[in-house]
Amino acid sequence: MKYFGGCDVGSTYTKCVILDEAGKIVSDVTIRSRINAEKSSAEALRLCCEKVAGLENPQGLSYLIGTGYGRNKVPSADENISEISCHAMGVHVTDPSIKAIIDIGGQDVKGIAIDTDGTVKNFAMNDKCAAGTGRFFEAMANAFEMSLEEFSRLSLTAKNVIPITAQCTVFAESEVITLVGEGKPMDEIAAGIQNAVAKRCFVMAKKAGATDSITLTGGCAKNLGLKKAIEQVLRIKVIDLKTDPQLMGALGAAEYARQKGLEKE
Repeated sequence: MKYFGGCDVGSTYTKCVILDEAGKIVSDVTIRSRINAEKSSAEALRLCCEKVAGLENPQGLSYLIGTGYGRNKVPSADENISEISCHAMGVHVTDPSIKAIIDIGGQDVKGIAIDTDGTVKNFAMNDKCAAGTGRFFEAMANAFEMSLEEFSRLSLTAKNVIPITAQCTVFAESEVITLVGEGKPMDEIAAGIQNAVAKRCFVMAKKAGATDSITLTGGCAKNLGLKKAIEQVLRIKVIDLKTDPQLMGALGAAEYARQKGLEKE
């Protein structure tokens, strides 16, 4: 049996996926990224390979592709491909009916339109500001003294929305702390935060060609409050993926590796 790997080295998390010849996921790993991207990818690959019987190390992979901001640092990689292309392919092999993605990473937000073969049709990216990214949500959760999971559910109980006017992460955090200090309902403040991020996703969704539905990828795709806010603000359905949305970049890289590896035979 031959195996094919994809390693997505993100700014916050590093993900690895291994596929068999049929395209089935046989192993996956998600770890917190270190400052050193090479060490992050090496650790993720080692842990992922250890889960597969007979695959002792990454050198045993028939083909390996690196992606993400640290894609050039993946040891033993045969080549690297942009995370935009890999997220598109990952979603395509998971659900070919989906044609538009909002990818919310640790430091940027992307809107991606998928063509019929899983390649990128069009994309837009906001990487000028951390507002609306994974780092932003981490800052907001810290302001609430909650875990990210707790914060993601908080807004679901809100009956009203308290608008958050600041666009900058630093100023937004200060605004939130002030509102909490004034005794405002925390779930309504959280709803304001989620709505503010959803509005920032509007342009990305349009550039991705989203009309009636879209899916979310990246760690922020697990934010239930954000999903609800996007559906309400953008008035489109957010489709849940059957595979962990945080793995889409690594999965797409692994699928590209599988295709290229089999072509070599």
